[in-house]
Amino acid sequence: MHDRSRTAAAARAHLRRSSRVHLKTLPTEGPQVLQGPGENAGAIDIGDGLAAVFKIESHNHPSFIEPYQGAATGVGGIIRDIFTMGARPIALLNSLRFGPLDAPATRRLLEGVVAGIAGYGNSIGIPTVGGEIAFEPSYAGNPLVNVFCLGVAKASEIIKGVASGAGNSVYYVGAKTGRDGIHGATMASAEFDEKSAEKRPAVQVGDPFMEKLLLEACLEVMQTDALVGIQDMGAAGLTCSTTEMGSRGGAGVEIDVALVPQRESGMTPYEIMLSESQERMLLVVKRGREAEVERIFDKWDLHAVRIGAVTTDGQLRVKERGIVVGEIPNRALTDEAPVYRRPMGEPEYLRDVQRLDLDALLRDGVKAVANDPNAALLALLASPTIASKKWIYRQYDHMVRTNTINLPGHGAG
Repeated sequence: MHDRSRTAAAARAHLRRSSRVHLKTLPTEGPQVLQGPGENAGAIDIGDGLAAVFKIESHNHPSFIEPYQGAATGVGGIIRDIFTMGARPIALLNSLRFGPLDAPATRRLLEGVVAGIAGYGNSIGIPTVGGEIAFEPSYAGNPLVNVFCLGVAKASEIIKGVASGAGNSVYYVGAKTGRDGIHGATMASAEFDEKSAEKRPAVQVGDPFMEKLLLEACLEVMQTDALVGIQDMGAAGLTCSTTEMGSRGGAGVEIDVALVPQRESGMTPYEIMLSESQERMLLVVKRGREAEVERIFDKWDLHAVRIGAVTTDGQLRVKERGIVVGEIPNRALTDEAPVYRRPMGEPEYLRDVQRLDLDALLRDGVKAVANDPNAALLALLASPTIASKKWIYRQYDHMVRTNTINLPGHGAG
């Protein structure tokens, strides 16, 4: 498993390695910044002892392969990133881009994505209070599905995704592990083609009702002082959650995959470590406080299984029934992963756009409006990018929790 795990486990960081060099040029510090890059979400001090915790993330490729589940699990994943920080999620938003709406493929994608966002957000009980959408030919083969979640936490009680304290227990909590989502992180950086539909098994399947239980159980555990750190099992599953927590805490993590709750038989350590089954979390619990944490998860009818412990050697060590099947330094998959400086060039289409005669376009536009202003206005209003988006936002429950002041269709949420 050693070599294959090193290659596949690093897939989550593929795009991050490409973008990190550019993201570092952005400002990330300020007097109100409580948490910048490096954790599950950012946090800003909003006064009165409170923090706004938020994150935006894309789920483009899974949504292209399987629109409903791709969008739904994007929502589920961003919600977990927020409550992992100790914040209660209070609002969802989205930003979508598709190709021309008159194309059957675009209609299928649009309907599936909107239904997926609505299905997960409505079921878990978090209002979708706003969003934006545009249609343009360049997105015909590359739709963008960006989801945003906002939460509120006490500024003094933000939780970190760290593993520390040798001998502290490592817990697996939430749904059982299956084969869904394996190599989902690899797929996220792949190109689309006519064979993309064959990758559908790599798209995760979400369960918002399970996540609601997980959300409440995790927030309850956070009210105790038994928790050291907590991490969502997102892309690359257990592999990334263990290495990220260990790297942040400067510690090692040792687990036995035979202890991981599984819903399918015959899963290999490789599959268990890379599964992206949804609604799962990894916790580090203070030694001696395990029973207290287990009681809380049992109350919410969720799995809470001790699968390993924190060590001092900085390694991720994977065992199967006590036999080591994989081992790698945590930092090799996190802080020390290679950063790419890819060659860049001006795209051809941009040069074509810059050669357009804008004066001629303006003259033609003025002439069209002068000839028939009503027809020109109707043509503008008929554009899907400008037309009413009520068909979309009426599918979202924007009044759940009864805290929504500004309704969709009236600007910012």
